[in-house]
Parts: sequence; structure tokens; C-alpha cells
Amino acid sequence: MLRIGWLLFFSFVSCSVLAETDVWLLVDTKARKIEVKKGENTIETLESIAIGRGGAGAKKHRGDNITPFGEYRIGWVGEKSSFRRFFGLTYPSSADAETAFNKGLIDRSTFNRIVTAHQYKQIPPQNTPLGGQIGIHGLGRANLKIHQAFDWTHGCIALTNPQIDHLSQLVETGTVVKIK
Repeated sequence: MLRIGWLLFFSFVSCSVLAETDVWLLVDTKARKIEVKKGENTIETLESIAIGRGGAGAKKHRGDNITPFGEYRIGWVGEKSSFRRFFGLTYPSSADAETAFNKGLIDRSTFNRIVTAHQYKQIPPQNTPLGGQIGIHGLGRANLKIHQAFDWTHGCIALTNPQIDHLSQLVETGTVVKIK
């Protein structure tokens, strides 16, 4: 009985974390756009995104203002964010943890906590030396002119408020997000 209960619980958790549609997001940090994809087809494009002040690439540590390259999922949705909406990503990934561990940026315990979270389809720890709280969000009350003029986030991907509202109709918790 315990085994069946555990399997049902694990199945429920897995299904609730993973999106069931084949919609996913491709964030192109060079072209400053997000492509909403269904399979391999682009169904919409959101232009003029902003990324981290430090550019995009491999994050080295918390506070480096870099938008990380990699594949993540939307792990949670903050509807009452100061940035209107916040789609929290499952950063750091297992691949991020492995790279950081091999470079001596995190210890074995931190590596294990990140990898274990991903194995169980949970949100990885957000308070590691690699940082956390990376996501896709709107402007909230921020100035649109600043958004249009330069990259201003601490590593997140920013959209205008109408764009984030529209995106919220297309994605859900579990949606894949690939950042390149």
C-alpha cells in the first residue's frame, strides 16, 4: 500500500510540475526576442526583451547580473510580483551545477541539493553561490524608456507589461525555456 501511495504521489507531483503541451520558449539573447514555439514551429515572437546588465552566458556567481544560457522550466509563477508577473525558472540546472562543481564554484553538498531537486521535479535551491530567482518578468512600474534603451535586469529576462500578460496565456508551470 505504501508503495502504491508513493507512486501515485510521485505521478501527481511529476504531472503538476511538467507542462503537458508541446509549447516551449526559445530566448534569443543576441536578437533580443522570445520565440513561442509549438514543436519546431514558431507561433509567436515577442520582440525587444531586456536581459541582465552583465549580458548572457555562463553565470559565475550570485550578483553577476548575467542571464544564464541553458535549458530550464518555469518552476513557479508569481502573480503579485513587483514586476507585474514573474515566471521563475528552474535555475540552476543540473548542468549548471556540474560545471560549477568542476570549477570549484560550489561544494559537493550544494551540487547534490541542486541535482536532487531536479531528479524529483522540484525547484532547485535559490540561495546557492550561483544565485537564483532567475525568471521572465514584466516591467511593473519600471520605466519603459529604460527598458527600451539598455539591458537592466540582474540576470532575468524582461518584457513589457502587455507582453508578460500575453505570455501568461501561453505558458504554464513546467513549460520548457531554452536560453541561448
